[in-house]
Amino acid sequence: MDGRRMPRTGGQVSAADGRVAGRSAFPDWRFAPNIGGHPDIYEIENRGIDPGGHVLAAMRRLARWDGRTIVDLGCGTGFWLAGYAKGAARVIGVEPDPVLRATAAARIRDTERAEVVPGSAEHLPLADRSVDVVHARFAYFLAPGADPGGTGDAGGTAGRFAARDDAGLAEVMRVLTPGGSLIVIDNDYRWGEFADLLAAASKVPPQRTARAVDAWWRERGATRHEVRSQWRFASRAELAAVLNIEVPATTARAWLGRHPTVTSLSCGYVLFAVTRPDRPAADAQPAKPATNTQPTKPATNTQPTKPATNAQPAKPATIVRPESLSVIAGT
Repeated sequence: MDGRRMPRTGGQVSAADGRVAGRSAFPDWRFAPNIGGHPDIYEIENRGIDPGGHVLAAMRRLARWDGRTIVDLGCGTGFWLAGYAKGAARVIGVEPDPVLRATAAARIRDTERAEVVPGSAEHLPLADRSVDVVHARFAYFLAPGADPGGTGDAGGTAGRFAARDDAGLAEVMRVLTPGGSLIVIDNDYRWGEFADLLAAASKVPPQRTARAVDAWWRERGATRHEVRSQWRFASRAELAAVLNIEVPATTARAWLGRHPTVTSLSCGYVLFAVTRPDRPAADAQPAKPATNTQPTKPATNTQPTKPATNAQPAKPATIVRPESLSVIAGT
């Protein structure tokens, strides 16, 4: 079976029944209408995004998985699992949605060293320190960002702003080996034609979402990396179908009307990388107090310090964007 083709799975539960079962097993899970409601169209989206492979190359550069154990967290229908299995020692797809999970399991049935298990970001059925690399694409379940049950006709990427706690990230850190890495792929809300579509569709300004997401990851020690790429589809109909599951139909229709012949659009991605420390902070040895030191004599005849004049205000910290990972496809 071709691991990049979604298999037909007969006799499975409906999407509605699967949603109920998934929420019962994993109360923290939230249904994603774009892939959960339209897995066939999301398959087209997966085939069309980043045709030059720049995102995958950046992910590999940040945390190689050759000969290692890798987890695809929220693996959906398992589109990426077979590709990871070509180099990894073990590939584990984790998916809470039972309908999508069944499709993923069927897809990699003949793929060696790959498996699919039920679980969510907050509930990983994996042992402590057992995984080298975790990938999470468009991981609304890890950081603040787009709520997949948000506003709009599609309820896809253009959702309402939602806050998240640290439960999912803490669980990922639990299963990572010391020195292991989590790589999260998010949309770049500041660059590209898809960012413009999100701005047109969102009730919450995308710049606000971007600032919140950046700050959330920065506070947790993540590094931030931009990749500039594109979506490219075989036909106009495929592009239209994908846009209609990611943004409201009115927004998609207006954009397509302004671009009557295109089958592609520019799209940026932001990758956040978090590495588990080699050892917990609690294992670190406290510094020993200095002994036999001479007391410092108070300074005498010192001149009072003059207040600084015409001082420039401190500049706010900026997020570093490594140029080595900022690449543009299709130019």
